Amino acid sequence: MGQPMPYPVEPMLAVPGELPSDRERYGLEVKWDGIRAIIHVDGGMRVTGRHGVEYTRRYPEISGFGLKNAIIDGEVVALDQHGRPSFVRLQHRMHLTDPEPVMLELYPVTYMPFDLLYLDGMPLFDLPYRDRRALLDELDIGAPPSFPGDSDLLSATYEQGLEGVVAKRLDSPYRPGTRSPWWIKVKNLNTRDVVIGGWKPGKGRRAGGIGSLIMGVFTSEGLMYVGHVGTGFTDAVLDQLYQVLRPLEIPSSPFSNEVPWRNRWVRPDLVGEVAYTMWTDDQRLRHPVWRGLRPDKIPAEVWR
Repeated sequence: MGQPMPYPVEPMLAVPGELPSDRERYGLEVKWDGIRAIIHVDGGMRVTGRHGVEYTRRYPEISGFGLKNAIIDGEVVALDQHGRPSFVRLQHRMHLTDPEPVMLELYPVTYMPFDLLYLDGMPLFDLPYRDRRALLDELDIGAPPSFPGDSDLLSATYEQGLEGVVAKRLDSPYRPGTRSPWWIKVKNLNTRDVVIGGWKPGKGRRAGGIGSLIMGVFTSEGLMYVGHVGTGFTDAVLDQLYQVLRPLEIPSSPFSNEVPWRNRWVRPDLVGEVAYTMWTDDQRLRHPVWRGLRPDKIPAEVWR
């Protein structure tokens, strides 16, 4: 008799870093620029994100792959016309809990499975990654391939405009809800999560709305201001952000350090993602570009 299926399962997370020196002990996978999602198949099908957020109705394109009893870990992505994951396209779907058919047609999503956590009554969490991947590949459900650790996958992803790779220790178990050094995400582009603490009012074409967002990350001293981001937005995105942020306004700054200019402050409830070139000596993000809100993340996780 099999063991009961756990529900929901919290995804295991990777740490940022560089490719390991002992690369023969790792497998490499493409890092998909999307939203983490775990499929639970047990008679019916349920899809959850981080912190148990319910995704089943949000992404109806995801199927149970014809399986009867399984838990699969993977990523929801929206592909562009070149077949590359587009986080911009995915933004159109991320906030829709019950999307209309027209949105499903305009911005379809694809599920990229990359780990198998439970199958036919058997939990697989303690199996090494190499064995879980072998079982997943045997299911023939379209999982993107895993490559040897000494392959040139990182350079290939750079040439194809992809985000990077994840290096996974071949002997590593799966530990739900942990951020483990057994998995290392290596990016071609610097990106990071930031907490939105306010906005700088716009001027000119942006007058009356948002000019730029005020960003922060948590430290032991509280929420630390790390700069503002004013590029990477469309007018529609700025309008949507204004509608989301306006009800969160507060009278004083939520930051523990001084922020220049006169700004509009908000409760630090929302997480966004930015691309940037580097950290400056005064702890600011250099040349940040807005990538979008991350409703799958919580502010308490965004640390320097």
